Amino acid sequence: MIAVVEAKHTEEYGVPQSVAGGGMTVVQAGAVRAGVVPGRRMALYAVIGLLAAGAVCGATVALFGLNRVVSGAFLGIVVAIALQVVLFGRDAIVLSEESIQRRTPWAASTIEWGRVVAGRFTLDDRSRWSLALDLNGGAEPHGELVLLSIPPVVGPMAGAYDMRKRDQVNEIRNMLRHKRIPVTILPDIAAALQSHWKIAPPAR
Repeated sequence: MIAVVEAKHTEEYGVPQSVAGGGMTVVQAGAVRAGVVPGRRMALYAVIGLLAAGAVCGATVALFGLNRVVSGAFLGIVVAIALQVVLFGRDAIVLSEESIQRRTPWAASTIEWGRVVAGRFTLDDRSRWSLALDLNGGAEPHGELVLLSIPPVVGPMAGAYDMRKRDQVNEIRNMLRHKRIPVTILPDIAAALQSHWKIAPPAR
């Protein structure tokens, strides 16, 4: 019963009373970027970056001699950073009007919105705030798709990271509402988002 009540409230989470209580609302929803890079892929990307840095440094030394080792190391670091940006940039979940696209640098798959049962904003096993979708069918671990994982919000926005995550929460929330996906949110999380990030509470 509690979960049902929370889902009913949070289905209209953050929508002004004048909108939620009125007639039909048309939402112009664009693609929303989400996703959490698993630890194993993060480690893989780090190894790829190190190998690239070593290869560039070694090639520079082989071509120009040991007196270019510092230059080679610098070039290797630059290449490694650029490669990390590309790898992490291509690793994402994209919520679009038509479907949910799950992308990695070497593969892509599509999840139909019809498979989404509900969403939930709760604590994960590391005590982080996790926004995930419950799916029916498919081979996803635990039948879920994690869209966002952030440290608990305990104070006002302190920098660019907090602003990005606040915007991301809003964008994901708006897309799920547009697709009429019910979302359960823990009361403590809802209260903290309202108090510190000024994200409106559920409409009642």
